[in-house]
Amino acid sequence: MRFVKDVRSCGKWFSVQAFVILATLPAVWVQLPQDAKAFLPVGWEPWVLVGLALAGLVGRVVDQGGDA
Repeated sequence: MRFVKDVRSCGKWFSVQAFVILATLPAVWVQLPQDAKAFLPVGWEPWVLVGLALAGLVGRVVDQGGDA
């Protein structure tokens, strides 16, 4: 396994940002008060996670204008 050449700039990549949010969201969600959770309609939780995963996938395949 090898790292990509520009691994030091991975924090700028949309895909990495989306996957970090995806990974931390469940831990943050259980800590939120009920009134904060009420902003998200009932039953949307899985769709938010799917949307973040798809955003990460799109971020991996779309050119983000970095130096190549």
